[in-house]
Amino acid sequence: MDVLVCVFYIVPALIMAGAIFMAVVVGRRSLDMSRAWNSGLTAEARCLRSYTTISGGGDTSVSTTLHHVYEFMTRDGRTIRLEERNGPATVVEGDIVTVHYTAERPQKATAHAPRRGLLAAGTVFALVFCAVVVLFCVVFMVGFHEFSSVWDSAWNGQE
Repeated sequence: MDVLVCVFYIVPALIMAGAIFMAVVVGRRSLDMSRAWNSGLTAEARCLRSYTTISGGGDTSVSTTLHHVYEFMTRDGRTIRLEERNGPATVVEGDIVTVHYTAERPQKATAHAPRRGLLAAGTVFALVFCAVVVLFCVVFMVGFHEFSSVWDSAWNGQE
C-alpha cells in the first residue's frame, strides 16, 4: 500500500480516536457533576484564586477561560483543593461559595449550581457531535476503500 493510501486510512482513524477520547472526557465530567449534585453533600468553599487563560490568536479566534481555585473541608475533616473552569465571573478571591461533592471522591467536586437540564443537553449535544464525526470517518474510509478497489480493478484491466 502506498503512502497516499495509508494517509486516507490513518488520518480518519486519528480523527475518530480524538472524537472518541472527547466523548469519554465529556461523559466522565458529566457523570462526575451529576453524582456531586445528587449526593446531597455540600460544603462552603473559599475561592483562593481566580485567573484567566487565553488561547488562540494570530489567525485563529481568541478564547478566554476563567479558572477558580477553591478549598473546602469535607464532613470527615479532609481539606480538599480543586480548580474549576468556566465559573461565574462574579466570584473573586476570598468569596465563599457552595460546592457539591461525593464522599468517595471529593476532589471531583463542583461549585457550579445544579442545572441538570443544561448538563444533559450539553452532554447529549457533545456525544452526538462525536458520533457524527466517527460515522463520517467510517463512511469516508469505507467509501475510499470501495473507490480504490474499483480503481485498482479498472487499472489492472479486471472487471
